[in-house]
Amino acid sequence: MKILIIDDEMNICLTLKNILEDEGYECDFALDSKKGMNKFDSMTPDIILLDVRLDGANGIDLLKDMKKLRKDIIVIMISGHSGIKEAVQSIKYGAYDFLEKPLSLTKVKIILKKAIEFYNIAKDYSRLKTDENEKYKIIGNSEPIKELLSLIDRIAASDSKVLVRGESGTGKELVAYAIHHRSNRRDKPFVKFNSAAIPTELIESELFGYEKGAFTGAVGCKSGKIEQAHGGTLFLDEIGDMGIKAQSKILRVIQEGEFERVGSNKTQKIDIRLIAATHKNLEDLVQKGEFREDLYYRLNVIPITTPPLRHHPEDIPLLVEYFSNHFSNELKLPLKEFLPETISEFRSWEFRGNIRELRNFIERLYILIPKVIIEPADINNLGITKQPDSNFWNEALSLKDKRKEFETKYLSIQLKMNDGNISRTAKALDLQVSNLSRKLKELNIN
Repeated sequence: MKILIIDDEMNICLTLKNILEDEGYECDFALDSKKGMNKFDSMTPDIILLDVRLDGANGIDLLKDMKKLRKDIIVIMISGHSGIKEAVQSIKYGAYDFLEKPLSLTKVKIILKKAIEFYNIAKDYSRLKTDENEKYKIIGNSEPIKELLSLIDRIAASDSKVLVRGESGTGKELVAYAIHHRSNRRDKPFVKFNSAAIPTELIESELFGYEKGAFTGAVGCKSGKIEQAHGGTLFLDEIGDMGIKAQSKILRVIQEGEFERVGSNKTQKIDIRLIAATHKNLEDLVQKGEFREDLYYRLNVIPITTPPLRHHPEDIPLLVEYFSNHFSNELKLPLKEFLPETISEFRSWEFRGNIRELRNFIERLYILIPKVIIEPADINNLGITKQPDSNFWNEALSLKDKRKEFETKYLSIQLKMNDGNISRTAKALDLQVSNLSRKLKELNIN
């Protein structure tokens, strides 16, 4: 741990340096602001002991400059002539603590110990936050993904309810987190609740919490997901699987911003942003009486649909690279190299389980295939083959209509595999560019 002392009194600098070095710290000092900034740059200290009044400079101004350059730096202000006003200013501009002269060396050691604990916790939090952001990263450069990210950016600043819809494995949770992370609630909790993963009889107690004795087994009080999300975002995944009774209570939270724990008559106010997600057809559930119509309209303020992977296969190379790096690090295995023809094989795959299926496949490949260079044959060695579209071949249509359907589907996929480049697609299909362009126009393929 490196500590820099900036004070215009030589005896204070030397005393602190000697004592702190005896404690095992790496120390240096500077007697003025200019030398202090130079050592701040060259030494890159973890903690700074900074005098409020320096020869020809204001220590609080120096504090502000240092915090602009390094937000994570811990600065402890020291002074023999300052009062409450300077102490308040110091804390306002990011100082960790304020010490008055004459310094108590015992107190200095105690504050440094606490500062180091704080520093380590802050570092751990920053690392965990980075890991979380990486975990929820949306990968892709295709138009569907760019449009999705653009929509997320536009709606993040508001507190409007969002309903994320899409097939399983398309990243609905990632979208919910991206909205939260880009919002002014980013420093508050992001709390997830999956209705499909919780037994119906436990949904209310998990969502709203409960009081001691509310039911058999409730030996103490417990806060629910709604309470835990106060000030932040509550993500209700698979909302279509939530029971009618719980739906009614969620509707009240939305309308009135309040709730009660199970077994309690005490009403609590709550401030949350609500994002819901489902892969089910909520309109059909409303017609069947399985989902409240009023809740549906409350949730469906801003609808977002996550695109299935088959609609953006051009992102498959990026996804393969991302998951390959991830599993190489996680499993402590050499990074695998995917040949271009292997990537092409991936891009022709339908991935009905979408991005989740691709992710699971890369993990399985890392575990089961010891080779570093991955060839198309290795996919077959894992029992993976292209899935035929049985509905396409079994459906009875006129030959003319069926041929049009086949050509539309085939040429659309080939275009995506070639990043929308007509010349490259024509070359791959051994066609004249003019003939391919005419055919695309005839089939209304954009």
